Amino acid sequence: MIRHSSLNLAAAIAMAMIVVACGERAEHDLSPSASGEASSGPPASTSSGAAQSDAEDTDRQSAQPESIPRNAYFGDTHVHTGWSADAGMDGAILSPEDAYRFATGEAVKSNTGLKAQRVRPYDWFMITDHSDGMGVINELVAGNPEMMADKTLKRWHDALKSGDEKAAADAKSELVVMQSQGRLPKIVMDPKWMKSAWEKTVEAAEKYYKPGEFTTFIAYEWTVNADGGDNLHRNVIFRDDASKTRNLLPLTTFETQDPEKLWAWMKAYEDKTGGRVLAIPHNGNMSNGRMFEQKRFDGSPMTKEWAEMRARYEPLYEVTQIKGQSESHPSLSPEDEFANWDLWDRGNLILAPKPKGSFRYEYWRPALKDGMVIEETLGVNPFQYGANGGGDDHVGLSNPVESNFFGKFKSLEPSNKERWKFPLLTGPSGSYMGWEQSASGVTGVWATENTREAIWDAMMRKETFATTGPWMTVRFFGGFDFSEQDAKGDLVAEGYEKGVPMGGKLTGAQDGQKLRFLVAAMKDPEGANLDRVQIVKGWVDGRGQTHEKVYNVAWAGNRTVDNLGHIQHVGNTVNLENATYENSIGEAQLIGFFEDKEFNPQHKAVYYLRVMEIPTPRWTLYDKVRNKIEMDEKVPLILQERAFSSPIWYSPE
Repeated sequence: MIRHSSLNLAAAIAMAMIVVACGERAEHDLSPSASGEASSGPPASTSSGAAQSDAEDTDRQSAQPESIPRNAYFGDTHVHTGWSADAGMDGAILSPEDAYRFATGEAVKSNTGLKAQRVRPYDWFMITDHSDGMGVINELVAGNPEMMADKTLKRWHDALKSGDEKAAADAKSELVVMQSQGRLPKIVMDPKWMKSAWEKTVEAAEKYYKPGEFTTFIAYEWTVNADGGDNLHRNVIFRDDASKTRNLLPLTTFETQDPEKLWAWMKAYEDKTGGRVLAIPHNGNMSNGRMFEQKRFDGSPMTKEWAEMRARYEPLYEVTQIKGQSESHPSLSPEDEFANWDLWDRGNLILAPKPKGSFRYEYWRPALKDGMVIEETLGVNPFQYGANGGGDDHVGLSNPVESNFFGKFKSLEPSNKERWKFPLLTGPSGSYMGWEQSASGVTGVWATENTREAIWDAMMRKETFATTGPWMTVRFFGGFDFSEQDAKGDLVAEGYEKGVPMGGKLTGAQDGQKLRFLVAAMKDPEGANLDRVQIVKGWVDGRGQTHEKVYNVAWAGNRTVDNLGHIQHVGNTVNLENATYENSIGEAQLIGFFEDKEFNPQHKAVYYLRVMEIPTPRWTLYDKVRNKIEMDEKVPLILQERAFSSPIWYSPE
């Protein structure tokens, strides 16, 4: 049922058992300050609607109290330092060690010389510098004679050394375009530059890994800009330590742009070392319709083996980051009042215009629906993606906090007081301006402990949620046996005992059974109150057609539901004169029970949770007030931060 959930003492106690969060900060301080914190295993992930199947017995036995993850760990899966070619070309000089120090809460000097510090250290973190050209930028800046013999590289070197921000930015844009078009100077593609840089990247991850306190991952970004800028990037993340990873050379797009060959490379690594590795596709909103195209990279038909490899090696998808969101698009979800946010929809990475009809194959929600249709033919769902949020920072300063936003490129750090109108990305058809960059995002992981193995395993089983920055916590359980009473006691224990968590699968509902959900969300203890909790549903009908619907499940205040299931806006306390807001609206936590009364046990379906904060100041408003500047009316100054759970899937069999 759709209902407003007012919290009582029992619910508050239950929520306290769900999450542990700490940290103190002046909530609306205009001075640059930062954010991030809270903190554990693989219980049931599959459940049958039958009274009790053998598989269900096994799952329930595994969900013992000591194995239930009751803490969320927060981190970033997408961070570049000055060692990435495009970041270094823009003038970034911070190293992986600098980025790790910043992530653990130490004060560092930014790329433009400002003091930078997070208030709350991350729980886990990784550096994902580009494999293409890894190690090249260091030699380019140093004026390596072998590189200076190339006219293009010499010109880029001179631009970097000139101190001219625009010249450096233009050189970076040229680099991106040339990489997208396969026109980079041959010397850049020589793997000899990579070996030393990769070894140092691995060593930095090992140096800062403190199991139980701060977890690091050995990782890199495979940067495919197919057919001139179609963004098909993947972050490749190892479960393993230096003994398995130090001596490998990351795959580059100089060798292949085909994701299928990346998965083959990952399988070969696992077969050779006994290790484990996963990949996270980036935001597909700049892929010009290629991220979720329903064919293989070479244009041939999808196969069962292809779908199995994609599902095996890519458990999560990046829903939010600097370049906007990839949840859905207003043209794809016209009935969703919250679909129109953080849109980067004018072209691919070099701003080549989008082909007609491409939106459907760029966004997470339609892919979740299409994957169920593909499964009918191939027997495998290749798009069964959980939720991930990453920063895609190119300054080594991962800090998706609006009031302390350091920008995603060196030329867009706060030292540039008019960064809002500085060209962020330039291509053949125009530019994205500084104000369009999002401060997003972060990934929360439910894991049994803060270790490399436990967090990686949680990612693989999709027990994750993505946020646009705040450390709000999200719980989502699906099953056939839940009742409203389960939301009022130990919601987590009941969730694992009677159903599956986010990332799980449900099958075989019996006649008359309805699919039911337990939902819970707690605000970031250093941030804004919550507006509402919603369930987004997608399903495939008996004719193979896909549909979607958004349900309001729990919300703050005494708002009422109209006959379309909508509720009034929560309100707005943002003061545009001083960039502050008040937590006088919204609630600190929302807990609810939902029964899908429209559930058809013969139809495949997918559900995920979306949590909305009350309106708060965007980083552009903080800049406007701090720097006493005027901005164009089109620049957004307010936003509603949000979070997304990994989905729960239902199949008739």
